[in-house]
Amino acid sequence: MMQTTTNKQSSKLLKLIILALLGTISLVLFFLNFPLPFLPPYLKIDFSEVPALIAALIFSPMAGVAVEAIKNMLYLIVSGAGDPIGIIANFLAGVMFIVPVAILYHRYKGVKSIISGLITGTIIMAIGMSILNYLVILPAYAWFMGWEDMSQSAKWVAVSLGVLPFNIIKGIIVGLLFVPLFIKMKRWIEQKQANLA
Repeated sequence: MMQTTTNKQSSKLLKLIILALLGTISLVLFFLNFPLPFLPPYLKIDFSEVPALIAALIFSPMAGVAVEAIKNMLYLIVSGAGDPIGIIANFLAGVMFIVPVAILYHRYKGVKSIISGLITGTIIMAIGMSILNYLVILPAYAWFMGWEDMSQSAKWVAVSLGVLPFNIIKGIIVGLLFVPLFIKMKRWIEQKQANLA
């Protein structure tokens, strides 16, 4: 009984260490970002969702959410960002993208479930972030920056020409990187699942 409790505690500790490591790697990848020439410069592509996806596949969707939270909390501390709205938006986008991938993978396993999860996650993130930007994020940002309220047409332009295409492109780029990475790491991920079960 004592042995089982010790094993459970050490596997919980190992899980926390892995999540903290993946959160830190995610932060580093978050800083290695680049803009797309035809989109507003504040919308930058990065690969910080990859460690969160790995956590979500090894453990559970919530582990991926935890890595996203760690990344954004660390970013807030490291950058001293005076703009919490962008950080909240990044967290929400990451969650919308990762959770469908993790749910489909844990239900069906295999590469096909990853591909359908990435497609689903991209669609949910693109539509979800468009709606959130239109209704909440852009008005909150305008209020936070002390700008006048954005008109409906300005919000519509920002969403349809910026937020929507950006999230679709980001989902595709991250997906194209993640599928071959998953194929290479599949055995390692399965080993980790078995060890931590």
